[in-house]
Amino acid sequence: MNPATVDQLFARLAARNPEPKSELEYHNPFTLLVAVVLSAQATDAGVNKATRALFAEVDTPAAMLVLGEEGLKRHIRTIGLFNTKAKNIIELSRRLVGQHGGQVPVDRQALEALPGVGRKTANVVLNVAFHQPTIAVDTHIFRVANRTGLACGKTPEAVEQALERVTPDKWKLHAHHWLILHGRYICKAKKPNCPACPIADLCEYSEKS
Repeated sequence: MNPATVDQLFARLAARNPEPKSELEYHNPFTLLVAVVLSAQATDAGVNKATRALFAEVDTPAAMLVLGEEGLKRHIRTIGLFNTKAKNIIELSRRLVGQHGGQVPVDRQALEALPGVGRKTANVVLNVAFHQPTIAVDTHIFRVANRTGLACGKTPEAVEQALERVTPDKWKLHAHHWLILHGRYICKAKKPNCPACPIADLCEYSEKS
């Protein structure tokens, strides 16, 4: 996809949603971090349902440690892999208190050193909480980038690197959200809604519906 087409693609997505927001509900950087850890292999809607009561009770790492692993499990048992996620969240809370003064670090390396936090999670936190122009590649963005021809790659990190190269700086802050929402609601995995797609004429997908 040539640079002019890429620019037009993002311009159209931006026109439809000038200020896109995360669909995860959160109160501060810590609750966002917890929500993103919980969202692995789970839907945002499912995470939000579980965290509303949790975040009303707990919104700092210290409070999470007081709640404890068993208390946390009671809140999140409807979420897949909740045992492992609870263990990771308690340990990352312990490290935030012990190593970062109870604050979520504004640093990729420090974030990725926390239990349960990979590159995608770190990118989401840096982008949403700290307004850095990072691009977190989840299953939706991976599909949209490859299907449209915007940024092809065989792994999420390869697609991330390709998106970093081709996305104009003026679109990078919100690129993650525009692409994920496009993949979630229009460019779906099994049945993309091409007739409703604002970028269908720019897309290189050969099997448009």
